[in-house]
Amino acid sequence: MAYKILIAEDDSDIQEVLRLYLVNSGFEVISAYDGAEAYRMLISGSPDLALVDIMMPEMNGYELTKKIRETSNIPIIIISAMNADSDKILGLDIGADDYITKPFNPLEVIARIQSNLRRIYKLDAEPSPNSSGDMLCVGDLKLDQKKFLLYKNETEIFLTPTEFKILSLFMEKPGMVFTKSQIYERINGDFYETDDNTMMVHISKLREKLGDNSKSPIYIKTVRGLGYKIEDPKK
Repeated sequence: MAYKILIAEDDSDIQEVLRLYLVNSGFEVISAYDGAEAYRMLISGSPDLALVDIMMPEMNGYELTKKIRETSNIPIIIISAMNADSDKILGLDIGADDYITKPFNPLEVIARIQSNLRRIYKLDAEPSPNSSGDMLCVGDLKLDQKKFLLYKNETEIFLTPTEFKILSLFMEKPGMVFTKSQIYERINGDFYETDDNTMMVHISKLREKLGDNSKSPIYIKTVRGLGYKIEDPKK
């Protein structure tokens, strides 16, 4: 069964290029020329991933991303000509999983799509010794790997797909330090220095959701010069 991709893009030429490459790669495609139409298609069409432009009529890409995150945790990839770090950080901060700037290589877009789908829908890693069935447990945190849900003291915490991937990596091996390249490989493939801000945003959002103080976190610790790890505060 082919994965269904939603394209939200008001430029007909770009939309057609994306559609051509996606169909040739075996994907089913639905598309919209404005954010409001895209959201309606999300509700009725149940796509597996969304490609979202920022500058669109009716509802821009930022608004659409926030709207999607109210009801769905599907991977969202923003594709935009807005290439400032602040634009990328904002997109990731409101729930996007990846950010590609225009002009883009269509083959890179396909690779990013496949990477996100593979890591979200085919999480088939061997069970962690820290897990109990489908559940990873560290301190007061419980991560349901089957339902993609996080609980802290039995209270559900919403995670984006990218946040889930990072946290599951940490919780599989508490105390182990993961480099930025290892973390980014779990998220989306190869790591480049330009992805540094992206990583910091995801870690910051995770700490915020876990109730971690950024200056003295009890769960996600920064190991200067190396990377990040998660610790059980009860040990």
